[in-house]
Amino acid sequence: MKNILIPTDFSKASIIALEAGVDMASRVGASITLLHVIEESTPESYSIVGQGHPNDPEQTHFTMELIRKSRRQLEKLVTDPRFAAVEINGELRIGNPYHGMRTIITEHQPDLVVMGTRGHSDLEEMIIGSNTERVVRHMGCPVLTLHRKPADSDFKDIVYATSMSEDEEEFVQVVKRIQKIYDSTIQLVRINTPADFQRDRSVKEYMEKFAKKLGLKKYTMNVFNDLNAEEGIVYFAESIKADLICMATHGRTGFAHVLAGSIAEDVVNHSRRPVLTCVIKK
Repeated sequence: MKNILIPTDFSKASIIALEAGVDMASRVGASITLLHVIEESTPESYSIVGQGHPNDPEQTHFTMELIRKSRRQLEKLVTDPRFAAVEINGELRIGNPYHGMRTIITEHQPDLVVMGTRGHSDLEEMIIGSNTERVVRHMGCPVLTLHRKPADSDFKDIVYATSMSEDEEEFVQVVKRIQKIYDSTIQLVRINTPADFQRDRSVKEYMEKFAKKLGLKKYTMNVFNDLNAEEGIVYFAESIKADLICMATHGRTGFAHVLAGSIAEDVVNHSRRPVLTCVIKK
C-alpha cells in the first residue's frame, strides 16, 4: 500500500477518517492525499487555478473567498503535528465532490479511500442515501468508511461476509493485506436467510475449500441466521465486537452474487463499525 486518499469536508467525521488513515499509513509507510472539493453547481470538477465567473462578479468574489478559506483549513490539517508521522499532500478542487474523487483516483491511483460518513456537507451527501451506491460501487478501489472513531485502532477481528464466489479472489487479497497489517483474525461468515438458506455443515465445508484455495490463514468459519443479509452482517459483527467488516460488491440482488450493491449500501449506512468495500469484476 503506497497511497491513501482521504476526502475531507473538515467535519468531525472526516477528521476521524483522517486519523484512521494516518494510523494505517504509518504502519505501512504510505503517503496520504487529502482532498477537499468546494461544491459548485457543475457536473464535473477542476483544479483550483484562480478561475472565476466573469459574468457574475458577486459569485466570483464569493468563490474566491471560499477558496482562500478552504486552503487555510486544508493547510492546517496537512501541517497538523498529530499527523507528522506520514507524508500528507493536500488537494483542493472545485465542482462536484463525487467527480472530484473520481478525477483524483484516476490521477493518483490510490490503493485505498478512507471516508467519514457523518459529515455535514458534501461528504454526507456522497455517502448517505442514494449517492452511497456511487461511492461504494463505482470508485474502482477499496473504500473504508467509518461512522465514528473506532474503539481500537487495531483491526484485530475482521468480519468477512462472503458468498465464497470465485469472483472474490481479488478482494480476498485486499482483506489479506489488511490482516497482515494488523495481525488480524478473519471471521468468515455466511448469512442464512429464509429466502436463501443452506445447512451449516454444507456451508462450512464449502467455506473451508474457499479459504484453502485462496490461501487464507488465521480464520474462523461462521454461519449466522437472520431475516435478511444486511441485518445479519451488522448483528453478527456486533455480537463478536468486530473491529472491521469487509465485503465485496458487484451485483444488485441476492447474496449469491457476493453482497449486492443494495446490501453493501445498507451495511455501510447502518453499521456502527468500520466497513471495507470493494467492487469486484466478473
